[in-house]
Amino acid sequence: MIEVRSYSEPDFPRIKELWEEVFPGDPPWNRAEVAIPAKLEVHPELFLVATNDGQPIGTVLAGYDGHRGWLYAAAVSPRHRRKGVGAALVREAERRLRALGCGKLNLQVRATNDAVVGFYRALGYDVEERVSMGKRLTN
Repeated sequence: MIEVRSYSEPDFPRIKELWEEVFPGDPPWNRAEVAIPAKLEVHPELFLVATNDGQPIGTVLAGYDGHRGWLYAAAVSPRHRRKGVGAALVREAERRLRALGCGKLNLQVRATNDAVVGFYRALGYDVEERVSMGKRLTN
């Protein structure tokens, strides 16, 4: 049975493994040992984990700054895709953000990732014409 809940420390090893599988080649600052402790400092209740029989099979990190919400690290084990796990994670993140007063939710998808763009479109997200810019403040 699939359950979506907040992250707990015993989840770490499996989530690290999951992210390495789903996000191969991610830069060091996106790796579990960096991203998870940072997320736990700010709105830890917005770090969601989907489990099957108690084992983590998916994640999503949500953020909220009082103006906009963001989704990050939406990941589902390849063995559990197309079973509603990703949709359940996103819907729960939306519910929690809405409860905080969030009125707009953003996310970024690599332009070449048509499958993920299609996934989010099916959940009601639209491609917005924007220029995405970033600046690393740490290494």
